[in-house]
Amino acid sequence: MAETSSDHTPHIPIEIITDDEMALIEAAFAFASASARSAFRSSTPPPPPPPLSPPSSSSPLFRSNALSIKSITVLSKRSFSHATGSGTSTHHPDIEDSSPKLKTLLPDSFLHRFRKNRGLSVTDITSTEWCSKQMEFALTLGGRKTNQVMRAGIARHAKLEEEVIKRVEVNIKSKEDQWALKFLNFINGVNQLFFEGLTRELPIMGFAEDTWIVGVIDEIRMPSTENDHNPILIDTKTRARDTLPSEPQRRNGRLQLMCYKYLWDSLVADDFPSEKFFTNFGLNPEQTLCEDLKVKSSDPKYSALTLDDVVRYYKNTCSMLLPAHDQLLLRYEYQKDHSLIGEDKFAYDSEWLKSQMHRCIEVWLGKRETTYVPEEENWKCRFCQFATVCDASTDSKGTMANTSNDSNAKQG
Repeated sequence: MAETSSDHTPHIPIEIITDDEMALIEAAFAFASASARSAFRSSTPPPPPPPLSPPSSSSPLFRSNALSIKSITVLSKRSFSHATGSGTSTHHPDIEDSSPKLKTLLPDSFLHRFRKNRGLSVTDITSTEWCSKQMEFALTLGGRKTNQVMRAGIARHAKLEEEVIKRVEVNIKSKEDQWALKFLNFINGVNQLFFEGLTRELPIMGFAEDTWIVGVIDEIRMPSTENDHNPILIDTKTRARDTLPSEPQRRNGRLQLMCYKYLWDSLVADDFPSEKFFTNFGLNPEQTLCEDLKVKSSDPKYSALTLDDVVRYYKNTCSMLLPAHDQLLLRYEYQKDHSLIGEDKFAYDSEWLKSQMHRCIEVWLGKRETTYVPEEENWKCRFCQFATVCDASTDSKGTMANTSNDSNAKQG
């Protein structure tokens, strides 16, 4: 079991996940997916600043560049809204057969059947790592309904979001609008990061193993020291009990943050493949955007009226970024009073991440079969809503019978 990173953090008992904690995991997944679909940061989205050189180590972070950015950027608390219109419709797959024998339902890959028009989310990757068989059931039989514990977790994340973001309604009319929305949110979020040192619910997107991946980063902070300029990625998890989660949960959270860093760093290092993006989703780069998303400026160089204009601004914004910090941070809050339970500060491991992403993406591409959890983690089956239709349910129930009466069972 990994130790918490803070030298001042007292020893905290670690327990196996409960029903409530499993609900919170799913709540976080649902919240991230919903945010990715609907986030908008400003009713008048500002154009991005021109490419900037990283600040020198002898000057305060980005301060020397602030005026040049400020002259072409609207500085204020960002806005966020649920988008409305045809571009936000959510696809719910038809249930062709309720049988647990699902191979006949999948003539094509999961990616083609369920994510063709929007790509994979980081949540798709982490849910596959948690249990790829559960992911398969969720896609084909339907997901879990929101309960009180899940709603509390969603409400907490919404509260954190509202501290820095104001909501605005946006009426999008096309799939080009829908993607432009994500790019503009990223641009505005980066602007806020530079000027306020903090942004939350930042949409992130890019290609991994030739597959389009999207996600929403909980929080990004600029370092407080002048000699450290790499943004710090943070994710906050709320818990119904004031204990740290089991190692598989923490591993899953680490995978999530590492995916975000991978996507961020890829944007910094590579020129965004716009033609590949347009082709992948069948988009018209010259499509005129809806009025709510048009960026209008007295200087034609900073106007954006089409999706192609927005993508150019997006690429321009990415060109001025630095890689994310190699140290990533998971924060665990007690849901009852929002007190800090503990922190898991860990180093980015590119080889481990690539291995995990490769395995998960292979499942989505149909190159690898879904599998059950390993024997040492079959306690997860106790909290899975699909246990009654899963071939592994009998074994998992038998294995977990000895701990079923102990809700506070510890894991070392």
